[in-house]
Amino acid sequence: MRGVTISAPRVSLADVTPPIALGPLDGRYRGAVAPLVDHLSEAALNRERLHVEVEWLITLCTQSVVPGAPTLSDDEVAYLRAIPASFGAEEIAELAAIERETVHDVKAVEYFIKRRIAAAPEAIPGTSLPAASELVHFACTSEDINNLSYALMVQGAIQQVWLPAATALADQVAGMARDLADVPMLSRTHGQPATPTTLGKELAVLAHRLRRQLRRIEGAEFLGKLNGATGTYGAHVVAVPTADWPAVSKAFVEHLGLTWNPLTTQIESHDWQAEVYADVARFNRILHNLATDVWTYISLGFFTQIPVAGATGSSTMPHKVNPIRFENAEANLEISCSLLDTLAATLVTSRMQRDLTDSTTQRNIGPAFGHSLLAIDNVRRGLTALHANADLMADDLDHNWEVLGEPVQSAMRAASVAGVPGMENPYERLKDLTRGQRVDAARMREFIGTLGLPDDVAARLAALTPATYTGLAARLVEDYLA
Repeated sequence: MRGVTISAPRVSLADVTPPIALGPLDGRYRGAVAPLVDHLSEAALNRERLHVEVEWLITLCTQSVVPGAPTLSDDEVAYLRAIPASFGAEEIAELAAIERETVHDVKAVEYFIKRRIAAAPEAIPGTSLPAASELVHFACTSEDINNLSYALMVQGAIQQVWLPAATALADQVAGMARDLADVPMLSRTHGQPATPTTLGKELAVLAHRLRRQLRRIEGAEFLGKLNGATGTYGAHVVAVPTADWPAVSKAFVEHLGLTWNPLTTQIESHDWQAEVYADVARFNRILHNLATDVWTYISLGFFTQIPVAGATGSSTMPHKVNPIRFENAEANLEISCSLLDTLAATLVTSRMQRDLTDSTTQRNIGPAFGHSLLAIDNVRRGLTALHANADLMADDLDHNWEVLGEPVQSAMRAASVAGVPGMENPYERLKDLTRGQRVDAARMREFIGTLGLPDDVAARLAALTPATYTGLAARLVEDYLA
């Protein structure tokens, strides 16, 4: 039959064991983002749920919040805390099996802990832990556990993984800025030759911008609540009317290392998440700016890339060394920003006292940070392979003497104010000289000599070259990029 390809039946990749990753973060790019698995994976979520449930049980008992609750020994507290600490492959599988029965993830966590409490007498003879079994998940709604778990997850991911990587990147850019602070470069405003700068000063601007966002992220608040089904402590007060439940809740949330949110519906409002995701997205966008600028400098030849031994740049053009690290970073930063923007926009809204849009949305926090972390890794590796081509930048400057039109007309303006005659219409006279035409050193110096400037000013301008016309660029790097 025409137009029909007959082939052997294909193996179903969905049935391959171990399972094949659907997305690149768990496949091709796993190595770059693996540290986030310990914080933002489904298993990490369940481990934090176990942690929160266990700490809540310990609080209810050790703080005598619920009358009659057993007083826990140090061994019993250690036994309970070992439940989340030892949460590994076997425990993940066991919890998954429980969830298949409960069809409820948080209830499965409760039952998992109760199993461990029931087995406590085998590890601690004479223990009173089984008497505390019904205090697991006491007076809690699922969101009491989930909001605290997600706050701990995001806090850990940012503070232990993302921030160190992002800070190392910003420091790397700052180090390059200092090393290249004195290397003159022709600027290109609107893509056109413009007032010279130094390569280091331009990198310093980007490092300064990145660090400012990092300071905002370092100061982020991670909020949490524990106040029941609609934020009223209704079940708490009916069950134990003698307890100061807001005080208990505040102390517990702060004990976890989070900031207490006193007023919520059933859910913690997630505003803090929107804030931190906006800051991370802004960092991403500044890093995207860095990637596109460096890509452009590579295309101009200002940066050359150090070839990796054995690596292929182009499948057909052997001379090429493609700026793949920066192009990869661009794409991943765009994906990360899209996810972060969606998270920030979606999470701040919940219908009435509760809907579940946040449940599935928050499961995408990992990919949002994963694509950002992957981009950071790519940019860092790309920067390491760069070499500044100072000779080419010097040649570029030497072919653009017309950029000295700016300091010459500025000097004429200053001389005019000082009463020097013949300094009329400086801008217009330099425009006639330079606009739309190339000016070399001889023509510029000849023009300066005809202006009638004071001798010291004329000498200063005659000695000026595009390469030395960099103002305070190097000093700005030294003074303001601590």
